[in-house]
Amino acid sequence: MDKNPILTIIYKVIERDEINTAEKLYYISMTLSDNLSDEQLVIEIRGRDKELYGEIIRRYQTKLTHYLRKFIRNGDELEDVLQEVFIKAYRNLFDFNTGKRFSPWIYRIAHNEALNHIKKYKRESVSLDDQEWEIMDESIDVKKDIDNRILKKRIEDGLASIKDKYREPLILFLLEQKSYEEIGDILRVPRNTVGTLVMRGKKLLREYLEKNLYGNKK
Repeated sequence: MDKNPILTIIYKVIERDEINTAEKLYYISMTLSDNLSDEQLVIEIRGRDKELYGEIIRRYQTKLTHYLRKFIRNGDELEDVLQEVFIKAYRNLFDFNTGKRFSPWIYRIAHNEALNHIKKYKRESVSLDDQEWEIMDESIDVKKDIDNRILKKRIEDGLASIKDKYREPLILFLLEQKSYEEIGDILRVPRNTVGTLVMRGKKLLREYLEKNLYGNKK
């Protein structure tokens, strides 16, 4: 069985020192009933089964990697930030209100860690895969007579150029498929404000593309 490096690190945080701990944690995670919600899982972890945190990692590792990759291009740096997200989430698990949804809470931690990384290394960039830039392209409705490689780069540059308060809700809404309510919880802004920020972000990105692709000519 392949060892998950994040599970290994989390196990050290739990301060257990047993043989094959990563395998044990992975096995428990995979055999846990899938009927447990994230919130119910947190209750179990806080109550008696710390090892079940591996199931949280299993559920969110791919999702958070996908999200963080928008801001962190270097694979090793992304892995470091992802590990820090799971460590901080574990350490602050008792602060989570199980009457609310877990997903926005852990995304909030990932969001903050991504911003901290950007500020620390002064790397303001956005990276999109092929599917993601096509989603942006369709949403912004730019002209189609542009080479795809150029268009993808301009969309990435355009996202990096707009302010965080517009870029982040736009990415969460279009690329992470989060609802306005979830985005409001992640960014800690009123739900009604989220729609305004998303629309404004689209407008700013469209204006950037019109200027940098067509010289302001529509």
